[in-house]
Amino acid sequence: MDLPTLSIGQFDLVYNFFSLTIATMFASGIFFFLGQRLVAPKYRVGVIVSGIVVFVAGYHYYRIWESWHAAYTLTEGSYVASGVPFNDAYRYADWLITVPLLLIELIAVLGLAKAISGPMLRNLSIASVIMIALGYPGEVASDSGTAWIFWFLAMIPFLYILYVLFAQLKDTIANETGEVATLFKRARAVIAISWWVYPLAFVLPILGVLSGAVGEVGLQVGYSIADLIAKAFYGVVIFQIARAKSDADGYEPA
Repeated sequence: MDLPTLSIGQFDLVYNFFSLTIATMFASGIFFFLGQRLVAPKYRVGVIVSGIVVFVAGYHYYRIWESWHAAYTLTEGSYVASGVPFNDAYRYADWLITVPLLLIELIAVLGLAKAISGPMLRNLSIASVIMIALGYPGEVASDSGTAWIFWFLAMIPFLYILYVLFAQLKDTIANETGEVATLFKRARAVIAISWWVYPLAFVLPILGVLSGAVGEVGLQVGYSIADLIAKAFYGVVIFQIARAKSDADGYEPA
């Protein structure tokens, strides 16, 4: 894919958003790793996984930031393609690791019996890997027909994941009360809202809505915001759930 020529402001907006994302991911990771001591042992896995997710994302965003810088050169007041390819595939490498872990975070703090959580985690993890694997060929496809085929195929596991979170877990979450129930609903909402950004961002270029410099900047900034919400902010909600359930169990940190 040919990179469009960008103004200094457009280039810097993406560059600085990548920097912001890197800092937020690593800072939240430190918080999760230190904060896991404040929750009961049986809920710590969810908080620790939250830390792993943002550290993995922080690493990949650092590589994306490096690639973005190398892909452009400042010439006569504008940033033009340097000839070094911009490796946006780091995003898919990141999603392939972090998306299954995001689902593990939620299931871990639910405190479900292993007989229920085990098969559910297996099915959700497989579905998420298939979803990401199908998305990448469509992202790099040179024709819209191929892109649409892979978009529809990737939407099948995507909708299955939402079905599990909103239908199969409905009764489980309904058994929770007070703050815990509110936080569980918030966690599901964060997943649903932030995750819809990705398939929409996928189809907008196909429809010709996102194109040229504005499209490239919008895509990179939009993905960054979605990742911040889906990983760092979502991790904070997971931590809040773990704290609330620990308090309900009468756990007192040492």
